[in-house]
Parts: sequence; structure tokens; C-alpha cells
Amino acid sequence: MDSLGALYERYYRAMVALAYSVLRDRNQAEDAAQESFAIACRELPTLRSSEKFAVWLGSICRNVARQMQRRESRLAEKAIQKPSANEQSRNEHGDVVRRAVWKLRAGDREVIVLRYYDNMAYNQIAAVLGISAAAVHGRLVRAKRKIAKQLKRDGLTGGDHEER
Repeated sequence: MDSLGALYERYYRAMVALAYSVLRDRNQAEDAAQESFAIACRELPTLRSSEKFAVWLGSICRNVARQMQRRESRLAEKAIQKPSANEQSRNEHGDVVRRAVWKLRAGDREVIVLRYYDNMAYNQIAAVLGISAAAVHGRLVRAKRKIAKQLKRDGLTGGDHEER
């Protein structure tokens, strides 16, 4: 139990960020992360290699988040949704940037969320996603270029922002 607590402390933020990259809602992402740890505790005997724990947990978390997203979209179809007061008051530029991030394919969106929304280091992202730090860097570069192109199409950036 002590080691599970340590793993929870080590990976909880990363799992919230992964779930957030799917769900776009921090509270739901936290619920998904907690549910993922519960599933991981129950299914721990099925883990073949302890070195792969972070990747295994990440795949559980993605699946939980996708299930939650499907549930939410079914509920949303049944109800008329009004934007919340918080959503209405968001900064226009921030909305444009967020939309550009959400247009990315899932793998690119994950690295952006883990790096810039959750401030994770490359080696932490690499451990969670099961890829090398160099691959993390490559995905981030490609994702930022895609975001810059989208922002340019939306008329938000000048030429100097494209390489950031």
C-alpha cells in the first residue's frame, strides 16, 4: 500500500493532464485520474513489467477519459447546453489558442497539455507516454508548428510568433 501511495503521488498530476487532454475539463480529468488509479490497483497483478507502470497507467487513464467523454457526449445530445458565465468571459485570444490545441491529433495534444498546461519536464512526459525525451521534443516542435499555423490562419499571430 505504501508503494501504491508513492506511485499515486508521483503520477497523479500526469494522469490528470492526460485525462484533461481528452476531456477539456479539470474536474472531470481529476475524476478520471482517480478512477484510473482505482482500476490500476485492482488490475496490478496483470502488469507484466513494473518498469512499464507509467505507460500502463497512462493507457488506463486514456481509456477512462474516453469512456467519460462518450458518456458526456451522449448526455449532451439529450440536453440543450448553454455556455457558462465563465466560458462567456474567457479571453478571446485564449479561446483561439485553446481551439488550436484541441484541433491537434491526440498524441500532439497530450504532449502540449503535459508540457505547457501541467509544466512537466521532458523526461517525465517520456516516462508517462513510453517514448524517448527526443521523441517528446519532436512532438512538441511539430505540435507548436501546427498551432502556429492555425493561429496564423485565424489572424492572431504575426510572423515572429510562429517559431515559439
